[in-house]
Amino acid sequence: DGDLSQRVPPGPNDEIGELSSAFNNMAEQLEKNETGRRQFLADVAHELRTPLSIIQGNLEAWQDGVVVPTPASIAPVHEEAVLLSRLITDLRDLSLAEAGRLSLSREGTDISALAASVLAGYHERLASHQVKAVMEDPRSPLPPVDIDPMRIRQVLRNLLDNALRHTPSGGTIAVSLRTASDGFVGVEVSDTGSGIAPADLPHVFEHFYKVDPARERSRSGSGIGLAIVRQLIEAHGGSIEARSEVGRGSVFSFTLPVFSASAPAGG
Repeated sequence: DGDLSQRVPPGPNDEIGELSSAFNNMAEQLEKNETGRRQFLADVAHELRTPLSIIQGNLEAWQDGVVVPTPASIAPVHEEAVLLSRLITDLRDLSLAEAGRLSLSREGTDISALAASVLAGYHERLASHQVKAVMEDPRSPLPPVDIDPMRIRQVLRNLLDNALRHTPSGGTIAVSLRTASDGFVGVEVSDTGSGIAPADLPHVFEHFYKVDPARERSRSGSGIGLAIVRQLIEAHGGSIEARSEVGRGSVFSFTLPVFSASAPAGG
């Protein structure tokens, strides 16, 4: 009747017992999925409410004549609209990726050139935060990787955004490349930031997970950047992991498959 908390009594040590155990495992997974779905919807509503409230409040003040709109007062409203648009786009991408319906336009790509191009786009932001950027090329040339360049740019931007939010002035962000294993190339984005506590580390790729629940997330992020990163890397057939030490920084490592001329295009 929809009560997912129901469990059947453990059965004897035979086929009936195995059936009882399988039923309870199924019910537990369904209950966990439903709880996660409800929490996700609540988190989405919370994240949408803040920018919408700011936009609505300012528009009403301008409409009532309480405040005269000026370029200075319009700018933060525009920033909230941009954040709202980014959040909606990220939610769509995450939904498609989790459903296995995200289309990838894969091609043989020079990952060194792509990473360098993305990092170059952060020059001004890094300078304004007084954070140093380092590109660590491999000792030997890497083979081209089989990726959707636009999506891997998105992965690198999300990881760099995350590193920049947690790295203080005088810190360093590094991007390094290497041959990971047969058929894969490895990429690492590391920082000398605040680090992540061991209890929080297993949850960093979950949607809207806050390392410090008592503190609101940075308004510059969508709250699901790392969740999208994991889904995009896995959609490419790679894997990703995070390592960190509190007070010394974090490292996000992922792998990408090497391009093969016989591989089918697209994805």
